[in-house]
Amino acid sequence: MCRPLYVILLCLLGMIAPAGAAEPVKLKVADPYLDMHTGPGAGYPIFHVVERGEQVEILKRKTGWFKIRMENGKEGWVPSAQLERTLTPDGQPIAIASVERGDFAQRRWSVGLLGGRYSGAAVMTAHVNYTFTPNLSADLQYSDVSGDFSSSQLLGVNLLHETFPAWRFSPFFALGGGGVHTKPRATLVVTDDRTNAFASAAVGARAYVTRRFVLRAEYRGYVIFSSDEDNEEIEEWKAGFEVFF
Repeated sequence: MCRPLYVILLCLLGMIAPAGAAEPVKLKVADPYLDMHTGPGAGYPIFHVVERGEQVEILKRKTGWFKIRMENGKEGWVPSAQLERTLTPDGQPIAIASVERGDFAQRRWSVGLLGGRYSGAAVMTAHVNYTFTPNLSADLQYSDVSGDFSSSQLLGVNLLHETFPAWRFSPFFALGGGGVHTKPRATLVVTDDRTNAFASAAVGARAYVTRRFVLRAEYRGYVIFSSDEDNEEIEEWKAGFEVFF
């Protein structure tokens, strides 16, 4: 006996796990074919094609991709756009939800672009974030600062901790370090470029917007370590968007 449609939907949404169930969720291919990729992304090669009429089982979901198993045991990944055109064994169409907030809590990678002010000067920051656990992640950030009297480039690594990663509005704090290269603009007084190490601490928040987009804002304090022990303290705020996958 096949499962009710609502149970199948719960499995597709990740609320229950079909792989360990006594009766695996099965779907019948209605399209002429279903492309199976080696991984969850269009960049992974297609290694097999499931033909119309064959049945597949849903194993798990990763954002817009589903891992399936054929009746012969072969496993692969298919995009949700193709899986939406499959049918239940009794001929009912499948409704698959788009990327939701729960996918954000289960993300691994995200990239973002932030803009704001660094000690009164304009700053743009690009970053890549990798999530180790729901609460702990790491940022690699590159910032470009354009001021009236100098320009700076910062490269740093940060550890972020989110206390409530499943919330739509998720606060975080971060500790990091790296290096800053400062180049003075042409003036009457000749000064040298300088490179210094820095440490930083930040507080901020991520807010899930829709699909794969997240709004991120943060306030960060820097301590720039100088060779003459005259350390400099700098404040920065910035906001922008992240895309997760």
